Amino acid sequence: MRLDGQRESENVEDRRSDGSGGLDGGYRPAGMGGGRGIPLRGGSLVTIALIVGIGWLVFGINPIQMLIMVTGGGGGGSYTQDTSYQQAPTPSRTGSGSEDAGRAFVSKVLGSTEDVWTDIFKSAGETYEPTPLVLFSGMTRSACGQASAASGPFYCPLDKKVYIDLAFYDELKRRFGAPGDFAQAYVIAHEVGHHVQDLQGILPKFNQMRQNMSRADANALSVKVELQADCYAGVWANRTDQKGMLEAGDIDEALNAATQIGDDAIQKRTQGVVVPESFTHGTSAQRSAWFKRGYQSGDLNQCNTFQGNI
Repeated sequence: MRLDGQRESENVEDRRSDGSGGLDGGYRPAGMGGGRGIPLRGGSLVTIALIVGIGWLVFGINPIQMLIMVTGGGGGGSYTQDTSYQQAPTPSRTGSGSEDAGRAFVSKVLGSTEDVWTDIFKSAGETYEPTPLVLFSGMTRSACGQASAASGPFYCPLDKKVYIDLAFYDELKRRFGAPGDFAQAYVIAHEVGHHVQDLQGILPKFNQMRQNMSRADANALSVKVELQADCYAGVWANRTDQKGMLEAGDIDEALNAATQIGDDAIQKRTQGVVVPESFTHGTSAQRSAWFKRGYQSGDLNQCNTFQGNI
């Protein structure tokens, strides 16, 4: 991916030098129990944590669902907004301010998403509100609960921020066979896609609807949310390609990442069997197909995975 001419976003909050791991950021997690009380079957705690992290990395909304899925519980759960959350004001850039390669890469990718979505929203007569991106190391706290390196990148709709521990990209490459800078960029674009859904009112409506659904119906709706975020990432890829930012093999890297972390692929690795009714994020084929659809069309209107359900 060519990023030499891309500006760095100013919406990066660097907590990596914070000795508390960001735990003093003013958040009070509620309703996110970290999967306590769920029996662990078919793998070590470390392995399960990594799988849950991969699921959260690309799917971004509810890690509890992923934990239940990989440990045989079949999915379910939801996030619940707690109005008692108090977010302490934070500047766009905090921490040591060191301009390392990892931060520069993430900042430039985030900047490209801001440029793309600003243009798309403007063409529709609307204003895009960028999502801040939090860099952390080891552990931090969000309005959606405590996050660790094993959690992977995720979007928290309660504080409208994307969270990333860059060390997790090593796991994406080594354990899941998804290397490449564009695979990493695709992950960020997917999480920003959830932010776009949030601005569109899709995530709030999704969370409201699922409260009154059966687990199977809620899982099916969750798949549609995730596939749309993949399609939005594809739209972003289309626009960056038009700007001459993509290199040969970049799209293949993103498609490979989507394939490696489909629900069916993850279940095969962790359980040895595939349980379709427990899918919450889409199969490998679905994820890659919807990313490709967004990329080939470059049209937000081609990303309606709901067919009138939302």
